[in-house]
Amino acid sequence: MVRIALPNKGRVYEPIMSLFEGAGLHVIEHSARSLFAKTVDENITMLFARSRDIPGYVENGAADLGITGEDFIQEAGADVEVLLDLGMGKAELVLAVPEASDIEKPEQLEGKKIATEFPEITKKYFASKGIAVHVVEVCGATEITPHIGVADAIVDLTSTGTSLSMNRLKVIGKVLRTSQRLIASKASLARDGRKISEITLALQSVIEARGKRYLMMNVPEGSLEAVRKRLPGLAGPTVLKVEASSPMCAVHAVVPEKEIYKVINDLKEVGARDILIVPIERIVR
Repeated sequence: MVRIALPNKGRVYEPIMSLFEGAGLHVIEHSARSLFAKTVDENITMLFARSRDIPGYVENGAADLGITGEDFIQEAGADVEVLLDLGMGKAELVLAVPEASDIEKPEQLEGKKIATEFPEITKKYFASKGIAVHVVEVCGATEITPHIGVADAIVDLTSTGTSLSMNRLKVIGKVLRTSQRLIASKASLARDGRKISEITLALQSVIEARGKRYLMMNVPEGSLEAVRKRLPGLAGPTVLKVEASSPMCAVHAVVPEKEIYKVINDLKEVGARDILIVPIERIVR
């Protein structure tokens, strides 16, 4: 039995649940208040917890796998194996001071107070630069602390910078880039490595398919080389002979969605026709 710890709320909850659905690991018998849930695979169960607690759960074996942010992994100092970057929940842990401050670089904070929800990461950041500071641990509302005399600067998460701007703060240093990671207990890897690899592959195949489309088209043999040059496929297009009155090939390729608009026009110009664009659910390499 493999237990997976997932965030119980927050902006990454729905994307993570959608990821598992796309991978075929449908969650059943789960309500908003339940801590555990079964899946369609009788050998896989879910545990719902705070993202901050998940690295510890995985490290001590309460869960075999977990999904949480790199920031929480680093803050906990958890001895876990990172298997996959899910590419969601991207943010930066930054060092910021009031806009009106004359402080422009971290070195000017020598001896000053830094408020943060990430004291261990903050201590390591300043220690790596040889700067002595006083770290003040807070639980939420970090942005207000410089304005009420609690701290001179903050280390806090930002994804768009909007909250910092609204609170009249400016960034003077970048501490850590974070996103959601799939992590594993080292003991569980040794014990259930095959099942964990199966789960990892299922999730990775969904991630690989994001932002990609499958193109199918008919191409006259004389235009084949021109079509090849215009297809930004994963490993080049697949070309099949078509039985037709004139020499014709069927060409299949995977193309980034953001390039579809231009690629279709380019393909038409060099002779491709009967072009089909199909969504991709999973790509298994």
